[in-house]
Amino acid sequence: MNICHKWAVMKLRAFFRNHPVFTVEDLAGFLSSDGTHNLRTQESLLTYHVKAGNVIRVRRGLYASVPPGASAETYPVDPFLLVARMAKDAVLSHHTALEFHGKAYSVFERFTYLSSKPMSPITFRAHYFKGVSLPKALVKQKAVSFDVIKADRSGMAISVTGLERTFVDVLNRPDLTGSWEEIWRSLESIEYFDLDKVATYVDLLGNATTAAKVGFFLEQHKEALMVDETYLKTLRERRPHQPHYLERSRRKEGRFVAAWNLVVPKEVYGKSWEEQL
Repeated sequence: MNICHKWAVMKLRAFFRNHPVFTVEDLAGFLSSDGTHNLRTQESLLTYHVKAGNVIRVRRGLYASVPPGASAETYPVDPFLLVARMAKDAVLSHHTALEFHGKAYSVFERFTYLSSKPMSPITFRAHYFKGVSLPKALVKQKAVSFDVIKADRSGMAISVTGLERTFVDVLNRPDLTGSWEEIWRSLESIEYFDLDKVATYVDLLGNATTAAKVGFFLEQHKEALMVDETYLKTLRERRPHQPHYLERSRRKEGRFVAAWNLVVPKEVYGKSWEEQL
């Protein structure tokens, strides 16, 4: 392959080593800094290295590097790095954020991210990647980066929601996290919340049902989380005026909790899964 000169090979090896997961834009930026601007040359380099087993194509525009001596067919690609590069502004969220923080009760093969322009869901090997649009309320208030933190993963910077935002997001969209047992057990593993940050984020979302769900959880774990009554009072003022289900898509018989105007499934109210221990 005439374009694969010795200097290019050495430079690319360094790029692959420092970029376990990368996009075509990442590669283009690297090659451009070295004087290689031709798009066809960049495409040819990628095609060559995919065939050579040095690179794995995950989807169009997204690739993973394979270390020397490893097999492209069996080399395990870090799914957290993949989900973080699914979109330019991808933010690990919901159950994926819980897993990243080490607070998920179960390990999932489904990975979720927030983005202003989420890609269509894809499956890579055993992993399923799903993008979720940013909440409209946050976009409107220009608060999409609220409690989004940068973290290091194998030398690469990724964005993930902080624990306070993750806590509220999970209750706001429980369908993205799993069963109520999974949600409750995961959230119960978090020892501390900055409740001012929680309250601020609830206000930003402006969803009365979410405010009630957050308040219900905090009240149920008042002692363990050292929740001051002031926070509960603030959240009660934001609860819905009419009874709402804990999750509309999973309506079933439950217990009505008047303080929060919530119909709570019996297994959640009594945490029936604890009886199985």
